[in-house]
Formats: sequence, structure tokens, C-alpha cells
Amino acid sequence: MCRALRVLCAAPTAERLSALRRAAVSASWELVGGATSADELAAQVGEWDPDVVVVDAPLGPDAVRSAGDRRVVVVDAEPGFAGAHAVASLESLRSAVLGLPPPVGPVRS
Repeated sequence: MCRALRVLCAAPTAERLSALRRAAVSASWELVGGATSADELAAQVGEWDPDVVVVDAPLGPDAVRSAGDRRVVVVDAEPGFAGAHAVASLESLRSAVLGLPPPVGPVRS
């Protein structure tokens, strides 16, 4: 059974979250949830079970850790940001998500 990739975005403010979601929207995956703190992100990771988590750099390493074992793209961070699988700008966000290795293992429903 195939299903769409699920992408969850997190940013420190509602305005920035909206900007991340607009930059991340794609016909290739489903946007789910949206968090404005590391604690909210951790809860939504459990609720939505995303494949990819997009984190705005100002949320910091705690937010990245909240993503658990998901693939993480950090927006507007320096290369080598702790825990990031990729670093992107708003303009390159879709390409960064597409460039991540596909999920492996059994299909989660």
C-alpha cells in the first residue's frame, strides 16, 4: 500500500509557521499539523507520525530532538546544524525535502 509522504512544519510564531507551510506545500506530499514550540512539535510528531519534519532554525536543537527519528530539514540554519538531515532556505525547501532518502521499513498506516 502506498501513501503520501507526510511533512510537519514547526516555527516559533504563527506568521513564520504560515511562511514555512507556504514554502513547503507540494503535490508530492501531504502537509500535516503545524507547531509553534518544541513541546507542541513533540506532541504532533506522536499524533501525525510525519515522515519529514521541517524546523525553523530559531526553534533550536530542542525542536530538532523533538522530531525523534524523523528526517529533519532545518530552515535558515548554518550547515551542520545539530540533528539536521538537511539545511535549506525557504526557496530551496521543497528541493531539500525531495532530496532526502525515502522512508524505509514497513508502511505505517
